[in-house]
Amino acid sequence: MPTARFTLDPTFTIGKVNPRLFGSFVEHLGRCVYTGIHEPTHPTADPDGLRTDVLNLIRELGVTTIRYPGGNFVSGYKWEDSVGPAETRPRRLDLAWRSTETNQFGLSEYIRFLKKLGPEAEPMMAINLGTRGVQEALELQEYANHPSGTALSDLRITHGDKDPFDIRMWCLGNELDGPWQTGHKTAEEYGRIAAETARAMRQIDPTVELVACGSSGQGMPTFAEWEATVLKETYDLVDYISLHAYYEPHDGDIDSFLASAVDMESFIENVVATCDHVGAKLKSKKKINLSFDEWNVWYMSKHQEQSETDPLDWPEAPRLLEDNYSVTDAVVFGSLLIALLRHADRVTVACLAQLVNVIAPIMTEPGGPAWRQTTFFPFAQASKYGRGEVLDVRVDAPTYVTQKYGETPLLHATAVRADDGSVTVFAVNRDRTNPLPLEVALGALDVTRVVEHSALADADPDARNTLTDPDRVTPHSVDGTTVEDGRLTAVLEPLSWNVIRLA
Repeated sequence: MPTARFTLDPTFTIGKVNPRLFGSFVEHLGRCVYTGIHEPTHPTADPDGLRTDVLNLIRELGVTTIRYPGGNFVSGYKWEDSVGPAETRPRRLDLAWRSTETNQFGLSEYIRFLKKLGPEAEPMMAINLGTRGVQEALELQEYANHPSGTALSDLRITHGDKDPFDIRMWCLGNELDGPWQTGHKTAEEYGRIAAETARAMRQIDPTVELVACGSSGQGMPTFAEWEATVLKETYDLVDYISLHAYYEPHDGDIDSFLASAVDMESFIENVVATCDHVGAKLKSKKKINLSFDEWNVWYMSKHQEQSETDPLDWPEAPRLLEDNYSVTDAVVFGSLLIALLRHADRVTVACLAQLVNVIAPIMTEPGGPAWRQTTFFPFAQASKYGRGEVLDVRVDAPTYVTQKYGETPLLHATAVRADDGSVTVFAVNRDRTNPLPLEVALGALDVTRVVEHSALADADPDARNTLTDPDRVTPHSVDGTTVEDGRLTAVLEPLSWNVIRLA
């Protein structure tokens, strides 16, 4: 049986993991907010209407930064609708998801939600540059961040929020290269409004961190040209450019689906090259980092088919995009996490889209329970054990042939060395039928034993967690993994996500 191999050495590193890599995304879409995180009539609801069962699961998931309020939703968003007494807030039509937005959960509720999650739950606020512009962005910034003494900061105080929200990260719009976006723009149009908005926001606070919209997918016809044009206008004014990517199997091609991270890594590397090309042309020493602020497995084609045949009549919080994830999906999901870690030197923000119910690791039932999807476990493990320095992993592994990506290694892996010297190996076996032996030369690493080898795998690759069987799939311990004479030896089960902790 062919063996996969790689060598780890503490002198060969990629970069330090930014905690923001384990961010997520809450959009006013479907049931992500209403009956997801916010359900005042739920038996577990706290005084702010937040479901405490969901809060507990989010803490367990280990989410850091949370991007809000969209997504496509933000391109028609009026932030003023979401502040002040909830009973006086207007109801609005949401064009993005053809729903009625009640605005019962708004800006203040979002900040209180983050505070209840813990100190790592950092706001990442998106600005409407689709139907609005510079003035509205400045007014939102003043309301949210200015201490007091102006009309809008004092208005916040009268609404019950004495302390500023201290929002440091701001997304300058969302997917404005997409014709589906309300207020869709050309690269030149977007580059100009993004630059003017960034310049004005920095006049209020030079320390804000700003994210320019990149292409909403590597397959967009304007990809790379869009980034180059936008960055020519904004390079010295922004800190990040965004990437969005979703993956699903097409025409039953599971082998290519399992290799989705090949595309994600290519996407990252191409955007880095474009950023650095623009920086070189501008003779700038600054490096633009990447905010991969939407990523996930998403059965998008299923949603598109449904939307064509089942038009909605502006409902409140409809059940939209509620994908139920399998073991196969979780293995692909884990591989995407590995891709992000392997580029931690430039991907310093990432947001799993989304957090609850909508293509999410956490599901809820109105008035009922909350439970973990299969994708919950790789994210929680990566967030818990993927903190530290990413080691440079060069895999020597048997390959298989995929229709979309050609010859692809069966092993996808990375490793993270924590500050205390312990090491965690994250590995995916893409082989659907055969186990994969793994040998890792540990070089000068000061590790001598296996603390744990955990795997997410199942004899049924379509197994999934549901309302009636919420614990059908969970990670299990793997026996027989050893460290001897500076070498880690393991066997990775077929179609599996693996976490091997060494100390």
